[in-house]
Amino acid sequence: MNKETEHLARKIVDAIQDKKGRGIVIADLSEIPGAICPCFVICQGNSPTQVDAIARSVGDRLRIDEGLKPIAAEGLRQSRWIAIDYVDVMVHIFLPEERRYYNLETLWADAVLTEVPDLD
Repeated sequence: MNKETEHLARKIVDAIQDKKGRGIVIADLSEIPGAICPCFVICQGNSPTQVDAIARSVGDRLRIDEGLKPIAAEGLRQSRWIAIDYVDVMVHIFLPEERRYYNLETLWADAVLTEVPDLD
């Protein structure tokens, strides 16, 4: 993963932690042929309200600090799984049951996974 992508992932992690998102994993997909982007940032919130707050925090942080807007965002209506596409980084914010069901970490098993410790 290049330095720009790492920087973007770090900004996203900070925004997630601002809203007490948990279970943060950075999946480096940059060495996987055919991967849809170089990096996933995956996390979870405990309720649809928290999932929505995390998504808003990520959007605000990247717009204000980096001047970036996503090219797409899905799942905002129900806030059970929100996916936000920043081209080089795809952010996935789940409710715990959706995260277990879709299990992106296993789906992209060839990725280099970095677990970010939860803040207390």
